[in-house]
Amino acid sequence: MQGKTIEQANFAVPQEIIMSHYCNRLPRGFEKSISSVQGLMCDPKDGPTLFTAHLPKVLNWLHTLEKPRSLENEPCRTPVLIYDRELSFEHLLFHYDGTPMSAMLIQRFIELFAENIKNSKATIISPCFIPKSKLKEEQSVIQSVSQATDETYFIKFNFNRIGDFWSYAVKHKCTLLVTTKNYQADLAKVLFHFYKGGMWYDRLSFYLSL
Repeated sequence: MQGKTIEQANFAVPQEIIMSHYCNRLPRGFEKSISSVQGLMCDPKDGPTLFTAHLPKVLNWLHTLEKPRSLENEPCRTPVLIYDRELSFEHLLFHYDGTPMSAMLIQRFIELFAENIKNSKATIISPCFIPKSKLKEEQSVIQSVSQATDETYFIKFNFNRIGDFWSYAVKHKCTLLVTTKNYQADLAKVLFHFYKGGMWYDRLSFYLSL
């Protein structure tokens, strides 16, 4: 089942790097067992709800290439979570870009990890300018994150590159960046060029979705 799923997702990375999980809501303590879990099968009939990959294995693959590539040839709707030394929900960094798709991405993350983020600190980064028509949606995102986590902070920055979010996350010791798969190619470049460099922070994981 997993092989077929990964093929449908059209991953560029080798299949053995990716783990498929079938849970509409991941069990509490998921982060503690992620390195040993062989793919959770809570709701197998519903199809995969999350793909996970260990970042060092992804980077070993990336460094066999002449230039970095995205994880997926064509991004699918199933989110991908890439973790390094550990997966920690201690400090979440949410990227809200002012679009309904971004709001839905964050809501799906909250639903998927509801049992794991109740004690988390969360920071939401939103564009400096949001049209009045989007203010209600922005407030809804803030409210959803606030209700799901222990403490929530909201800031406005005009970040438009994955490197901006990565630098902020490293500086403020965030442990999980939640953003869009539209940044897959840029993320691969950042990881390819900065892995184990002076700014590297091996507690930072990445959740990418559409």
